Amino acid sequence: MFWGKIGVTLLTLGLLYNSIFAAPDTAAAWRHLLSTTLSGAGRGPVLLALALVPANWGLEAWKWYRLARHLEPVTFGRSFRAVLVGLTLGFATPNRVGDYAGRIIELKSRRVSALGAVFLGRYCQLVATVLAGVAGLLYFLLKFYLKGYPAAGLGVAASAVLLSGLVLVPLYRSRLLLAALGVWRPLRRFRPALAIMPTYPATALHAVLAISGLRYAVFCAQFMLLLAAYGVGGPLGPGLAAVAGTFFLKSLVPSLNALADVGVRELSATHLFGLLGQPALPVLSASLSLWVINIALPSAAGLLLVPGLRVLREKRAGK
Repeated sequence: MFWGKIGVTLLTLGLLYNSIFAAPDTAAAWRHLLSTTLSGAGRGPVLLALALVPANWGLEAWKWYRLARHLEPVTFGRSFRAVLVGLTLGFATPNRVGDYAGRIIELKSRRVSALGAVFLGRYCQLVATVLAGVAGLLYFLLKFYLKGYPAAGLGVAASAVLLSGLVLVPLYRSRLLLAALGVWRPLRRFRPALAIMPTYPATALHAVLAISGLRYAVFCAQFMLLLAAYGVGGPLGPGLAAVAGTFFLKSLVPSLNALADVGVRELSATHLFGLLGQPALPVLSASLSLWVINIALPSAAGLLLVPGLRVLREKRAGK
């Protein structure tokens, strides 16, 4: 398993490398951009973005700690380990389902309920993404696509407010979600796992949602730092709207693996920042760098923890 995960990571990074440097002209421009950024004034923002990586995944571990201790006594160290292992196992799995396995196998009991706890944590992160992303996309819709159409703009704004409210319903009215799952037979299999959601008090949900918001802010700060490092300028407000819209559009598309996320995010980022008059290559460089420092490097670090998974230790002890 250890060497298999290393192979997956190297293969994925190799495919990404080949896709980036396939065109000679693009490769030359990219090398020049990277060399001037990393050796010049852009070095500071890149290092700051790297320094925020532990904060990013530390917040995710804190969020999982708050959720998992509702099931059994856990420590923050175990929670951090579970998050890194889940990131590694989810690197090449559809829609990162391996993230569930990485966290659940670190628990000693109530693993079915742990499925619901993982889902709750991911949904809270999705709520933060949707709330900020809807606002960001609304800016672009009103400014670039619906300018001169006030009635249509008003309708879109009302829809955005409605969507922002509806996304909170499954979080704070999870019993309605369970009732909806019971209506459609194919979804009834998920009810035992999600039955844990109504047992979380509102104070716990507020805390997890707040942590998700902090983690989202760290993501945005990293992206803005990398954009500045590669020379992408412009007003702060529209830039933040483009970042929020990028994250939102990426969240709407189910991915086959972490590499598939790269294409969705880069396409969204180059389009939105293109509307702001920013060149595609620096935006693409910043977005890919964000993926490397937040996903690829931590996934490689998580590989070191895979051979020591508690389940594997139990199997060896049983022999």
